Amino acid sequence: MPQTLSMRQVLICGALVVTLAMGVRHGFGMWLQPITQANGWSRETFSFALAVQNLCWGLAGIVMGMMADRFGAFRVIVGCSLLYALGLYGMAHASTPLGFTLMTGVLIGVAQAGTTYAVVYGVIGRNVPADKRSWAMGVAAAAGSFGQFLMVPVEQRLIEAFGWQQALVMLAAALLLAIPIAWGLREKQFQGAGAVPRDQTAGEAMREALSQRNFCMLVAGYFVCGFQVVFIGVHMPSYIRDLGMSPSVATWSLALIGLFNVFGTYLAGSLGQRYSRTGILAAIYGLRSLVIVVFLLTPPSPMAVYVFSAVMGVLWLSTVPPTNAVVANIFGVAHLSMLSGIVFFSHQIGSFLGVWLGGYLYDRTGSYDVVWYIAIGLGVMAALINLPIRETALVRAPRAGQVAA
Repeated sequence: MPQTLSMRQVLICGALVVTLAMGVRHGFGMWLQPITQANGWSRETFSFALAVQNLCWGLAGIVMGMMADRFGAFRVIVGCSLLYALGLYGMAHASTPLGFTLMTGVLIGVAQAGTTYAVVYGVIGRNVPADKRSWAMGVAAAAGSFGQFLMVPVEQRLIEAFGWQQALVMLAAALLLAIPIAWGLREKQFQGAGAVPRDQTAGEAMREALSQRNFCMLVAGYFVCGFQVVFIGVHMPSYIRDLGMSPSVATWSLALIGLFNVFGTYLAGSLGQRYSRTGILAAIYGLRSLVIVVFLLTPPSPMAVYVFSAVMGVLWLSTVPPTNAVVANIFGVAHLSMLSGIVFFSHQIGSFLGVWLGGYLYDRTGSYDVVWYIAIGLGVMAALINLPIRETALVRAPRAGQVAA
């Protein structure tokens, strides 16, 4: 497929968009206690809104992926950046659980679908050669991790200096910067009336993928990724404070996850160019479970938290490049954003359960222990699911018109 944008331009602009969108999103755990205390809500109320956000993100991801494949990433990113800013403003001023869920859960969830990986990876797939695709996806994922490292301490400082409401309004304004950045992802084939010619419709591509055992196992494994990372990302700050440690330990915990995931995602993308991507995924899921076990058995201390965060950070979003590279390798890139959206929907179902169960079981047991144990068991399951997946390209029977040609 001929390139329409330079690889450098795609990576820089795509990375900046993901840095903004994921950087803001990774800091939502910093608002759990301020918002619940200010409004007299339970942790489950906040957790449920974040759970809805992840579910809406996953559902909208399929639609946004189809739109990006058909009309281009630029238009999708612009529209969803505006929704993101509006959702953050509404999150700051919501006075009821329902209003908070609509703003934080529905509006921001839909907005995240059009400003993060599925849409950006579609541009990468169309404009980066196949022999560099896994590496390029690793660079984009690393950008999201750098956004976490960069934004989480900034968000905590904004909360301390201006209060939690004004901090959200400032982040809403910052999200609008994604609009001019997205201009660099404006592909020529989407500037006219038609998009890239395809041998399949979106419906045909979706049915084909869902009929493949390898795709379904990949989807099942990605469910576990969502459960683990969103439970930890949202509830880790409160878990650390419950252990009697200072808010700064919680802040630096999330920042270290982001910093070390810069290296982890880049490494996963690079290794995916040389080794089995499904083998890499199995190793990541298995190691996550092992790291959680060691962390729970270690006496609580700031140093234990920092070591856990650094090691978990290496494994955090390192599943993203190999997962999407497997999808591209099996099915091609014509419908990559949509198919990535389907895989990501499974991730977000896991995210829904991880963040909601964290709040639900905490309110009923006074502890996060049960959710930690579930995360360990799911990690082992995901490792076993990914091992037998074959990532060879799907061979399709030629259509009648193609045979005649």
